[in-house]
Amino acid sequence: MSDFAKGILLMVVAMFGLALSDMFVKLASASLPPAQLILMVGGGTSVVYAVVAIALRMPLFSPLFFKPLILLRTCAEAMVGVAGMTALSLVPLSTVTAITQCTPLLVTLGAAVFLKEHVGWRRWLAIGVGMIAMLMIVRPGGQGFEAPVLLAVVAAVGLAVRDLATRAAPQHIPSLVLAAWGFSGAVVAGLVLLPFGPPPQMPTGSVWAYVVCGVAVTALGYYALTASVRIGDISVVAPFRYARLVFAMIIAVVVLHERPDAWTIAGSVLIVASGLYTFLRERKVARAMVNVAGAGPVGRA
Repeated sequence: MSDFAKGILLMVVAMFGLALSDMFVKLASASLPPAQLILMVGGGTSVVYAVVAIALRMPLFSPLFFKPLILLRTCAEAMVGVAGMTALSLVPLSTVTAITQCTPLLVTLGAAVFLKEHVGWRRWLAIGVGMIAMLMIVRPGGQGFEAPVLLAVVAAVGLAVRDLATRAAPQHIPSLVLAAWGFSGAVVAGLVLLPFGPPPQMPTGSVWAYVVCGVAVTALGYYALTASVRIGDISVVAPFRYARLVFAMIIAVVVLHERPDAWTIAGSVLIVASGLYTFLRERKVARAMVNVAGAGPVGRA
């Protein structure tokens, strides 16, 4: 199997694992308050990554943790944990997943604004379409608007900040260590929020199973995602991120008995279309730049 095929397969596996993670969090949220759920799932995942990092003799403790960029990434991960898991406890899974699929568009937007990367008018147009699609799902001020859905928007922004910080982080920091540090931020956030919410509950056997399975598929999903990006060409594997939306919609309908409305479905389609166009456009621009660089001396002849 070629590296491209392996990268694509790992990305699809990662998206399936993360969709399952959302399902288990959604099921557990029926019995556990959000802060406790954040603490248990975030803490469990952080421990898994820390144990693996130590077993592989990776430097888990480092002064680099206190660098502003790493602290920003950790805070963004905490933001995702708090907003994402709380949203899953209050909002349909299909809606939360559809909104968070705007993350690649927000990453492109953030790269243009903060990292000064060049973004042409076509990609700006795709970003605009994606933002309109998000508004179609959220419907602020509309009859079907629910305030907790804004937490999914906050989670999408947090994911974009995390991805941008990861892109700018020193390459010599192992991904497993970054992941362990990131999920530790969710643990701190859970501890801070715990006294302000409903009291913790003793999980039953089935809820423990949901939490343990959630930790397992979250850890495996993020590992597969990292491996996919490192093995395959990112411009090839990145579009397969949207497989998560397909998996989530199937899970939402079959397992959770949700019925996404027409606005959510239409917005989801537009988000995927604009995201795929952005990926393809970025790939085309990157290839053109390589060709121009390679033909530079010839151009003066």
